[in-house]
Amino acid sequence: MQIIKGKTNIDFIGKRKIAVLLSTAANIAILVGIAAAGFNWGVDFAGGTLIELKFSANITAERVREGAVKGGLHEPQVQSIGSAEDNTFILRMGGVTQLTAESVQKAEAAIRAIPGVELTNFNKDLDNGIITFRTKGEIADFSKVVGDAIRSSGTGVADVQLLPGHSAESGWEYHVKSAGMSEKVKEALTEGITKTSGTTFEIRRTDYVGPQVGEQLRNKGLAALILAMLAILVYVAFRFDLKFGPGALVASVHDVIMVAGYYLVTRREFNLTSIAVLLTILGYSINDTIVIYDRIREEMVKYKGKPLTEIINIAINDTLSRTILTSGVTALSLIGLLVFGVGEIFDFAAAMLWGIVVGTYSSVYIASPLTIWLDERDAARHARGGGAGAMKPKAA
Repeated sequence: MQIIKGKTNIDFIGKRKIAVLLSTAANIAILVGIAAAGFNWGVDFAGGTLIELKFSANITAERVREGAVKGGLHEPQVQSIGSAEDNTFILRMGGVTQLTAESVQKAEAAIRAIPGVELTNFNKDLDNGIITFRTKGEIADFSKVVGDAIRSSGTGVADVQLLPGHSAESGWEYHVKSAGMSEKVKEALTEGITKTSGTTFEIRRTDYVGPQVGEQLRNKGLAALILAMLAILVYVAFRFDLKFGPGALVASVHDVIMVAGYYLVTRREFNLTSIAVLLTILGYSINDTIVIYDRIREEMVKYKGKPLTEIINIAINDTLSRTILTSGVTALSLIGLLVFGVGEIFDFAAAMLWGIVVGTYSSVYIASPLTIWLDERDAARHARGGGAGAMKPKAA
């Protein structure tokens, strides 16, 4: 099957300087934007709670957010998923448990207010939602008394335990585990929406990610990208020529930055799915680059004596039909996901579609021009030294 009949002779390489200039400017702008504004980190990386809600009647995302705030939630993010008739939303909040810097102070005051309690030590672990405190005397019926006291301060309680090893000399140490955010969300929406409008809801899914885990996931995702690009550099340099490797690496970095720019501009969540997109685009882009590099190597044998610029232009024209077919078919499947997909599926498809565009572009206007520049630079250096520095084809 041929999309393009006959042989084309488009001067792709002739536009390489303006293409590199525009790409460099775009990459710098994106990096500055990331440094200034940062990404809209998802729960995977920032830590927090994600809850999927299904309402029984028509309601808007803004109404859900207003009801959540009215019920006592602090700065919740609400996003509609699916069609308007589905009435399904994703609610995101910072924090994994109900224990916050503000609520822990109220909880401590409530414990101190328990009759007969004299605190000798009080500690908190906000990341895990845990309070530990020590008293001089034992608290009778501690599970109910301590739990009721903390709940009255506005923080839900999942469990209260008396730790072993207590005595009159050392005191009694208690361990309190605060409730998760899903209970708080349920109470807030019941108060802010159900009681005022009669609209009921159900919690379909709850995901928790602690801040330490989120940081580890973010670091490992970045490490995966760096290792993938280094592996690409080594493979291309070994498979073709050392002058081809930097072009493939720079093109890969260009593609990662450009796709990151999509998340920066649209403010879509940057999460583990985004890392999957970036890794997929790396593989897709290098595949297209390898096809062009392989044709360049064949043309170098076929057209010995021709300048490398002309050879690369011929190679790109020869692979143009294949590039259009491959990119076009992949784009068609992604367009289907854009039309019918929702939530993270839509985000994945949109980022992938943009990645295919920039990946195809970089194979022509980033990888190839850098190879030409390295060859010209090497030839000039050898000319000054009296040697021949033209690139020679490497055997397959």
